[in-house]
Amino acid sequence: MTVAPKREDYDVVVIGAGPAGLAAAATSAEAGLSTLLLDENVGPGGQVFRAISSTPVTDRNQLGADYWVGADLVQSLRATSAEVIHRATVWSLDRNLEIAVSVGGASAFVKAQRVILATGALERPFPIPGWTLPGVMTAGAAQTMLKSSALVPDGRTVIAGQGPLLWLLAAQILRLGGRIDRILDTTERGNYFAALPHAFAFLTSPYFAKGLAMMREVKAKVQVVSGVAELSAAGDGQLASVSYVAGGKRETIPADLLLLHQGVVPNVNLAMSAGVEHRWDDLQLCWSPVLDASGSSSVAGIAIAGDGAGIGGASAAVVRGRIAARAAVEALAPAAAAKFPSMAALRTDLAKAERGRTFLDTLFRPAPQFRIPSGDTIVCRCEEVTAKDVLHSVAIGATGPNQLKAYRRTGMGPCQGRLCGLTVTELMAQARGKSPQEIGYYRLRAPVKPITLAELAAVPKSEVDVKAVVRG
Repeated sequence: MTVAPKREDYDVVVIGAGPAGLAAAATSAEAGLSTLLLDENVGPGGQVFRAISSTPVTDRNQLGADYWVGADLVQSLRATSAEVIHRATVWSLDRNLEIAVSVGGASAFVKAQRVILATGALERPFPIPGWTLPGVMTAGAAQTMLKSSALVPDGRTVIAGQGPLLWLLAAQILRLGGRIDRILDTTERGNYFAALPHAFAFLTSPYFAKGLAMMREVKAKVQVVSGVAELSAAGDGQLASVSYVAGGKRETIPADLLLLHQGVVPNVNLAMSAGVEHRWDDLQLCWSPVLDASGSSSVAGIAIAGDGAGIGGASAAVVRGRIAARAAVEALAPAAAAKFPSMAALRTDLAKAERGRTFLDTLFRPAPQFRIPSGDTIVCRCEEVTAKDVLHSVAIGATGPNQLKAYRRTGMGPCQGRLCGLTVTELMAQARGKSPQEIGYYRLRAPVKPITLAELAAVPKSEVDVKAVVRG
């Protein structure tokens, strides 16, 4: 592993070392292209294969066979000449394919002929009353602690929400001896009927048997409450209880830890800041980049692979990474493309990996009451802006997320909209009677991650740069 980029120009720069990034970097380097892989974590794997090279959880059954696929991907990458830099914060990408990256407290710029964004997914915001209390976390955060440090809950724990990750996390916690007192399933009953037309594809997909086995494993050990229609967390400076309504009855239970999850959405910040066109996806209820069949975006030279291209899961992400890399190889070293599976074969693999996805997206489409908050529920955690504040701003003239910045500073904190962006778009769309596509999203600019002035000052300067600011 290197500390700073060894050169200023690369054939291919891959951003993100999750399933898609690992596969893309290995493919491009195998073809003989100079390849740089940048990732902000301490090791490879992204969220799905987090800590794959360092996890203290060595019993393979505890994290499941799907997790250990990551070890093979890492091994394949390490067998190539790809340059890999971890703890690297990519804070800018422009249309000229110039990338600004901070490593070890100093920033540098590198240029690429092709950029493959494999920035993965974020957990969807779950803005309920009390979601900012200490003791309330996302399922993904709990899974990070589990994979990297083998930490599992030992206090009174409630998991609430829906989606495959929720059940996977519950199974993993139980296998490692952790405690779960109750699971509150927020899946809407109507979603089961809406998903039925897509059931056959799901029943014949790899998801079905795995998902069924996992749910049975969890339900044998934990009380599961389905049809949860309201949810809130309460406590004086610390989570103390969780209230919910199911079957028309309200119940309040004591809790030390509440884990929230209602699916994941593409991490779009870097792509949007580079000017990549995005559209509102009304099934997955999020912004997705507009891409061609090879993952190429509206900006020449920038491709997007993995869940950043639209949520498809780890197996699909690996194939998308290979497709994007093969397209780069075809453009930059056509003779080397013959060593890899054809595009047609890769697209067949992708269709197989994505089989059953529409059923899952329809079944686990989050209910409006868990996406679009009201009253004093916090929307923007960084600036402590409530739903009521947003609606008041709309009433006095804010027309979209960018105007709202001027009224309330939403999206201007350290997370730069990652935790509030979708909520703000949907809340304003509902208030104005418009579609999310019409309302739009925050205008994102570099730096897309917080960086220090010292990191900026450490950017190498040419004589021309110095002369531009020094008085004669």
